Amino acid sequence: MSELLSAASLRKSFGSVTAVRDINLHISTGEIVAIMGRSGSGKSTAMHLLAGLEQPSGGHVFYQGQDIAGLNEDTLALWRRENIGLIFQAFHLIPTLSALENVAFPLYPNGVSAAERRHRAAARLEMVGLADRATHRPSRLSGGEQQRVAIARALVNDPGLILADEPTGNLDSETGSDILALFHRLREEAGVSFLIVTHDNEVAATADRVIRMKDGEIINA
Repeated sequence: MSELLSAASLRKSFGSVTAVRDINLHISTGEIVAIMGRSGSGKSTAMHLLAGLEQPSGGHVFYQGQDIAGLNEDTLALWRRENIGLIFQAFHLIPTLSALENVAFPLYPNGVSAAERRHRAAARLEMVGLADRATHRPSRLSGGEQQRVAIARALVNDPGLILADEPTGNLDSETGSDILALFHRLREEAGVSFLIVTHDNEVAATADRVIRMKDGEIINA
């Protein structure tokens, strides 16, 4: 497998507090990797750096060989839209929009036509098993269904990598297991890689590889 994303000597400080200390890691194409650690270990900050949501205090992030750490905000936002999907614990769906409209929402800044937005959003909902819920608003969906909509939204721009921050944290164990199984199916069917941030041993056990963090550092490299 070829290398998709890597970090070299990556650091992040907030004032006098160092949240991430010189981490080095890599993710290969088609790989599912978990970053595991307790609250405050720096795992979510590391994910934000890898996704280009935070600028590092030092070090580099490479995506398919391109160093994204020095990109300006506009170029970084374009890179993120084209290459990265994001999934969060709290779903972050827009309550006044249908499932289809929520999935299509990231396509608006790209100038995609209305017909193509509908087509692509419907196809992604079908991929996650929610074609029959396309017109439902989030309030009419279960927690697991809302997370599937969030996954479909993350897939709508055909990213190479999806970063998921505690994706099962608001779900019961059975629904959480279904979501993790969906990640593996999407890896096989769509070729997408996943980086999962979690504090849960059972979630981490489903990954191909686990990176453990403590006090801002990787401790099992």
